[in-house]
Amino acid sequence: MRVLFLHTNFPAQYRHVAAALSQDPKNQVVFGTQNQDVTLPGIRKAIFQPSRQPYPQTHHYIQPLESAVLKGQAVFRLAQQLEANGFVPDVVCAHSGWGMPLFIKDAFPDVPLLCYFEWFYRSRGADVGFDPADPPSPDDAPRLRIKNAPILVDLYSCDRGLSPTVWQKSQFPPEYQDKISVLHDGVDTDYFCPKPGAKLVLPDLGLDLSHVDEIVTYVSRGMEPYRGFPQMIEAIAHLQERRPLCHVVIVGSNRVCYGAALPEGQNYKDLMLQQFPLDLSRVHFTGSLPYGQYRQVIQASSVHVYLTVPFVLSWSMIEALATGCLVLGSDTPPVREIIQDGENGLLVDFFSPQGIADRIEEVLDHPTGMAEIRANARKTALERYASADLLPQHLRLIEEMAQGSA
Repeated sequence: MRVLFLHTNFPAQYRHVAAALSQDPKNQVVFGTQNQDVTLPGIRKAIFQPSRQPYPQTHHYIQPLESAVLKGQAVFRLAQQLEANGFVPDVVCAHSGWGMPLFIKDAFPDVPLLCYFEWFYRSRGADVGFDPADPPSPDDAPRLRIKNAPILVDLYSCDRGLSPTVWQKSQFPPEYQDKISVLHDGVDTDYFCPKPGAKLVLPDLGLDLSHVDEIVTYVSRGMEPYRGFPQMIEAIAHLQERRPLCHVVIVGSNRVCYGAALPEGQNYKDLMLQQFPLDLSRVHFTGSLPYGQYRQVIQASSVHVYLTVPFVLSWSMIEALATGCLVLGSDTPPVREIIQDGENGLLVDFFSPQGIADRIEEVLDHPTGMAEIRANARKTALERYASADLLPQHLRLIEEMAQGSA
């Protein structure tokens, strides 16, 4: 079987499925990407690069669409090169939204296309306008309508689609939802597992919390309002007034990955620490961590805080559940799909730093009293999100599509 994967950032969501396919010598796996740095055994990378960047003079509604068209054009040319060199895929798996699949059906009209649909933008009812303090501008609705243009082309062109959660699928237009199956990428629940009595020591960072009994953890790719970073910092301020022995570990980069960034030269970390001067001897910013160190953090966690506006759900929340963390999540739709308050985690008002601090204390006051919730967290990950169960479903779908029976 010949499989072509398309994603700007190799290997991203396709890490496990591409690696599994490459282990069978009967398969040829080619990965079209812009990422020249990472490699995986058995996977042939094919680099594409847009011919230029969108013109600054282009209408700002259209700049994301122009960027998508340029990426799609680069992928189309890559596909022509692959065909000229004798590679015609039996199935194409492509991430929708940035333009990679736009013209793949023109390059390979008879090849089935399986798209990964992560998010469909809406001007109401989800992330936009969720925060009353940040109402949408009159420009947002038409801008987002055009931003969906490449996704709508992919919805029309694809033979099948995947979305990782029910919530994320629900954002797509109803007339296309029959094309989309809910199938999560899966979490390695053997790797992300509990480690009773784990102590947090990261020598590379000079961090030794082996003597600490109360460790609050927070993980996000960036430090941004979409993932509740401002509320978390304010909650820590409340917590430090009441818990002199409590330490907080914040994993993530000082950047904005989702939502609007601050003006040039400003960032949310500095802004929030100016508003809430914390005792930084008890708050540890680690930056992004390799998987092994990140796992050590959540294995040693007393309570893990995961906050998000109604948006894409992070893998990190399910990885935390798999390690048996006591997850305190925001009471928002993507989190409620997985966490039931008091059963396999706790829920809290996204906009209430005081409430977040109170619920953290609720856990810290009962260090052994929530063992059943932790066990249920692990059970949820095992029953619904284990890659050992989900990866075969991904592979079966790809094989069925390649055989024309999907």
